[in-house]
Amino acid sequence: MSKNNGKGDKCENDFPQPARKQTFSEMIYDPRDGSFFGRTGKSWGQLFIFYVIFYIILAILFAICMQGLLASVDDDKPKWQLEESLIGTNPGLGFRPLSEQTERGSVIEFDNKKPAEIEYWTGLLDDFLKDYKQTEGRKMKHCDYNQSRNPNDVCVVDENQFGPCSSANGYGYRVGKPCIFLKLNKIYGWVPEIYDTPALNMPDDLQHLFNQTSEVERQKIWVSCNGHYGKDKEQFQNISYYPSQGIPTYYYPYLNQPGYLSPIVAVQFNNPPIGSMLDVECRAWAKNIIYSGSMRDRMGSVTFQFLMD
Repeated sequence: MSKNNGKGDKCENDFPQPARKQTFSEMIYDPRDGSFFGRTGKSWGQLFIFYVIFYIILAILFAICMQGLLASVDDDKPKWQLEESLIGTNPGLGFRPLSEQTERGSVIEFDNKKPAEIEYWTGLLDDFLKDYKQTEGRKMKHCDYNQSRNPNDVCVVDENQFGPCSSANGYGYRVGKPCIFLKLNKIYGWVPEIYDTPALNMPDDLQHLFNQTSEVERQKIWVSCNGHYGKDKEQFQNISYYPSQGIPTYYYPYLNQPGYLSPIVAVQFNNPPIGSMLDVECRAWAKNIIYSGSMRDRMGSVTFQFLMD
């Protein structure tokens, strides 16, 4: 043992002393070790250099990834097309006007004696057709069935061919004969396969029209609208389609041509029921448009409701 029995030596088991309290000014700058906010100038410099190098490396890695991604993307066409794409080869059918108020769903409801309600729906159609009216500066041509054309040509969608379904006529809403517009979703490179003879499940009136149409003018995607349920079918005795009951094939394929506008068909309901809901199903007809009327997995058709008071 030590003669002094350890007296005067620092005990190894001494408890650590609590940290000295710092004033606010010492937290900013401590003159004892020359630190700012708890770090010396050397420590702050090392931290700054570390983050500069870290973010430079991060930016380089990001730039390499973006360059790799952009190198695989074509500005004019998608890399994955038709069967290889997520969209597939079956275009969906849509309609307008469609309210931006989600609680309305697919219901077109209005009172033809209330101008404000009519203006709401006609305003939606004006917005939808705005691009079709502003064609200045676009390279477009008037196409027809007998005309040969380059696949990159853009055919005009002439709003003057919509008959009474025009903005000047209030799209028929003012006189209780409302119009809706049908369009197919755009799929790059998709070309419709037309029917040579009427499909067996076509409505009788469409089969009759098909047989009365010349072979040249059958080059179209036919459309038909009917009652979604049996109770509604009797209301579909007086429907008009403009400019015709189908979409000509000369609008296809869609190849991302500058100025391209999806072709549309105007459908006018000349005598919809007053005060009762009318469930409508519209369908597109082509050999390579698959139809499914399932509410969960609808394809090749669209449903909506009319309620006119």
